[in-house]
Amino acid sequence: MNHNLYLQFYPHFERQPNKVLMDTLEGKRYRYGDVLTTSRKMASVLLELGVSPGDRVAVQVDKSPEIVMLYLACLQVGAVYLPLNTAYTDSEIAYFLEDAEPQLYVCRPAVLKEAQERASTSGVAHVESLGTKVDGSLMDKVANAPETEQVCEVAGDDLAAILYTSGTTGRSKGAMLSHKNLASNSQSLSEAWQYTEQDHLIHALPIFHTHGLFVACNITLINGASMTFLPKLDVDELLDLMPHATVLMGVPTFYTRLLASERLNREVVANMRLFISGSAPLLAETHEAFEECTGHAILERYGMTETNMNTSNPYHGKRRPGTVGMPLPGVEVRIADRESGKALAQGETGMVELRGPNIFQGYWRMPEKTQAEFRDDGFFITGDLGLIDEHGYLNIVGRDKDLVISGGYNVYPKEVEQLIDDLPGVMESAVIGVPHGDLGEGVVAVVVPSASDAISEAQIFAALKDQVARYKQPKRVFFAESLPRNVMGKIQKNQLRTTYTDTFTQERATANV
Repeated sequence: MNHNLYLQFYPHFERQPNKVLMDTLEGKRYRYGDVLTTSRKMASVLLELGVSPGDRVAVQVDKSPEIVMLYLACLQVGAVYLPLNTAYTDSEIAYFLEDAEPQLYVCRPAVLKEAQERASTSGVAHVESLGTKVDGSLMDKVANAPETEQVCEVAGDDLAAILYTSGTTGRSKGAMLSHKNLASNSQSLSEAWQYTEQDHLIHALPIFHTHGLFVACNITLINGASMTFLPKLDVDELLDLMPHATVLMGVPTFYTRLLASERLNREVVANMRLFISGSAPLLAETHEAFEECTGHAILERYGMTETNMNTSNPYHGKRRPGTVGMPLPGVEVRIADRESGKALAQGETGMVELRGPNIFQGYWRMPEKTQAEFRDDGFFITGDLGLIDEHGYLNIVGRDKDLVISGGYNVYPKEVEQLIDDLPGVMESAVIGVPHGDLGEGVVAVVVPSASDAISEAQIFAALKDQVARYKQPKRVFFAESLPRNVMGKIQKNQLRTTYTDTFTQERATANV
């Protein structure tokens, strides 16, 4: 039996060739039949370039509908699709090319010459370019290529994609995702979110990330639905599109910026049925403000590069602010002791561990790292800390590496952050641990105030004094205009730890003067 993910999408191309799959702000309309024709020609070009089943195709280009067609072509010929963040530097790209050894590297047209030079030293056989205006050397080849209809036969565990993790600690790891991983997750999400061919998605996410590609695009393709492709987040464009759309998938920034618009109201979202948020924690106050303004409760879910989506707040039922819901169909979630792996009781905080058909195949060329990330019974150790509350909803407390151990006591940053965020004059905060001569780690809070003089360090100290144990209270509070974030909106606490690492060392040195 052929388990190629492509075959999950293909029936819709054959059944409804005249239906629009993607459209753009410029008025371009890509029908299912058009996409099928172009992706088949791309598949022919890939074969001509010597791309064989299992070969990697690395892609670092700006967002365009043609990327979806290239992704489909890779699936069709059994290649492993490897999308790369457009913000990666030359040195980072050099590492990925050397590590993944792709047969083909697709870059922006403007950097084709430099990419060819870089590829020649990395053992990459071919380099092509792809632009946002149906341009580039790849499209030049596609224009004269024949269509190929043959679909490569693959097993469920054969690789469909590799996604490199962000590499906040150590070198980036390539998460290997199989055809079964991606297909099962799309099916589970379709069931959980009641997705159908009638849905029209507003797609304003990056296309090199799990969220934008393997959630947004795959769920659209597997249901024969439609989407509008936006190059980036633009609040006015989102609002213009909502009367003709049904679903928005976004990160918390989407919703905070929508709430800042005077145009957001119940009338403009009347045709929308679902607002989804992920990739970073959504503040409870954002959830509540959005529901009050629009009548829609944002559906928050939990996923990661290695697993795609794991849990989701319910489509029908209470979407609880601050939680990421319950396991998707086929996914097992448990909370375990960090060291022993022993399952913990409901309400206890520990390591979030997962098992299911969505869990990745391991890290590319890192067998020891892969082995270390799995328990003997097959559960994947996520590195996230969480608890399952009395309602059965998963609450993410933070990352294991973000856990602060001060004086031998565990401090879960999110608990302290929530208290600080609730204070008048605070926009948001991040709590970290930095080296402390006496305690091992000292608790530090970095706060973004709502105005320059909105709140002081002393006021925060006073407010927390009777709310949490002394060991959880920040020993210092710093103020910043904003918190560092990656492209998906996650706060980069590793950068904050680097910035404030000498806080207590400097204070001790000053005290000894």
